[in-house]
Amino acid sequence: MKANCWMAPNRVAVEEVPDPTVLNPRDAVVKVTSTAICGSDLHLLDGFIPAMKRGDVLGHEFMGEVVELGPGARDGLRVGDRVVVGFPIACGDCASCQRGLYSVCENSNPNAAIAETAMGHTPAGIFGYSHLMGGYAGGQAEYVRVPYADVGALKVGDDLPDEQVLFLSDVLPTGYMAAEMGDVKPGDVVAVWGAGPVGQFAAVSAFLLGAEQVVVIDRFPYRLRIARDRAGADTINYEETDVLDTLREMTAGRGPDVCIDAVGMEGHHPSAALQAYDRAKQAVKAETDRPHALREAILACRNGGTVSAIGAYGGFIDKFPMGSFMNRSLTLRSGQAHVQRYMRPLLERIRKGEIDPSFIITHTMGLDDAPHGFDIFKNKQDDCLKVVLKP
Repeated sequence: MKANCWMAPNRVAVEEVPDPTVLNPRDAVVKVTSTAICGSDLHLLDGFIPAMKRGDVLGHEFMGEVVELGPGARDGLRVGDRVVVGFPIACGDCASCQRGLYSVCENSNPNAAIAETAMGHTPAGIFGYSHLMGGYAGGQAEYVRVPYADVGALKVGDDLPDEQVLFLSDVLPTGYMAAEMGDVKPGDVVAVWGAGPVGQFAAVSAFLLGAEQVVVIDRFPYRLRIARDRAGADTINYEETDVLDTLREMTAGRGPDVCIDAVGMEGHHPSAALQAYDRAKQAVKAETDRPHALREAILACRNGGTVSAIGAYGGFIDKFPMGSFMNRSLTLRSGQAHVQRYMRPLLERIRKGEIDPSFIITHTMGLDDAPHGFDIFKNKQDDCLKVVLKP
């Protein structure tokens, strides 16, 4: 079969790879009908996530049809079912899964020892996201093996097109969890750093949870335009205005009630000096991530407010403003999205017309065009916000 593979930093290629098969009783093999390129895939492309190997199949946002099923699959899953697959691989039985903490499943990462060395404890396995996260082949392919399919694969029926349900695999639950972690209440002002797909859905979700005003911060005019037109947010271009001063003016000096970092480890800063500082730190391995958005979110948040960090981080950061965080009674919450917790209720919101996630799609192309899709997505060309691939 064909699959999009990581070949080296800044290089992917569509290659012929072996077809997946059922290996364990609760496995399924899914024929992929739609898959997407995620912002966190760019961290792999850029070489910031360790333990990638040449030929690793990428992709953790996908859906399709069950074509093979292990004998132990539960929850009524059948061959022929149309399913969306959540990106964290979760067993459903361990203590973490029983608490709804699917992205820290205790059983799904076969390379737990590697992750424990880097992180203290292992998170769940993730499709197409390095051998640190299990070495599982991803979904930017014609077929994919899905472990614990009875937990991770949500049956979606035939009443909605792929474009409306595909993002239940990751970015829609991730954006919703970002707002939920912020404990958004009716009347709140919410600021979101990053107008990529997760930031767009965090803004929409904040409104669903009752926010009075949402402000999205980015530097690309087309992404800010989508945030205004489709998410209903106010916007700040951080290359044109001082973010902290503007947020104070918008909130009578208090700051936002909830600040969401939807940027993560490859943040940019309008100051060339500050951007160079973190680049230099990365070059000498003194830090792995550039936390510009997280620093600013902490400084912007009102006293006693909540910072929700949903942007992906991979290792260590420098210059964390701990004094501001501690002295102003802030709360910081974070985590990879516990996607399985949100898939079913968000599907019902889609069916009721409360949200149409397809608005983030700007480019649809064939699997063979995946390298081009990565290029325009990374370099923000052709107003690219989200690429969907059709194997």
